Amino acid sequence: MAARSQYAELARQLSAIGAVKRALTRVLPADCPGGSAAVLALLEQHGEMRMSRLAELLAVDMSVTSRHVAHAVERGWIERAPDLADRRSRILRLTPAGRDLLDELVRRSTEVFARALSDWSDDEVGRLSTMLARLRENFGDCRPGRYDESPGSYARTAGPAASGPATATAPAPAPAERGTPARQQT
Repeated sequence: MAARSQYAELARQLSAIGAVKRALTRVLPADCPGGSAAVLALLEQHGEMRMSRLAELLAVDMSVTSRHVAHAVERGWIERAPDLADRRSRILRLTPAGRDLLDELVRRSTEVFARALSDWSDDEVGRLSTMLARLRENFGDCRPGRYDESPGSYARTAGPAASGPATATAPAPAPAERGTPARQQT
């Protein structure tokens, strides 16, 4: 078991991760705030879903999620389709324009990481990604994995935990995570 001082240092390092998030936010297009990037990334990673599930994945209130979705719908990045299982609900899904924007976000965030980590080996970057995924998993991150296996569910089962930051607060896609702005966030 790690010493108490190691946990304290880990807490300090994680609290300073805002500098990374800010760098990723700065490369977002002007009309794509971090919340919109997170919505797109989560829809790509998990597939079409209801607004309530999206709010859960973003770890924000429904009113905040609704604003992010409205912004993305207005720009043609996602669409709302009728939910055949529940006529009162809508299913959110990416449009081709949303997928194109995600490709651009991945390109931009990859460039940020490539510049900032230019003196890191591929192995070091891989180890960091693996350890961060493990950390998220140990804290019960709701994004990776199954959440609804009921008949008629519109949720896809996500891949391993390593496939996912989008942390619910990350603004732009992470290079190794094709469904998420270190990507992702709100």
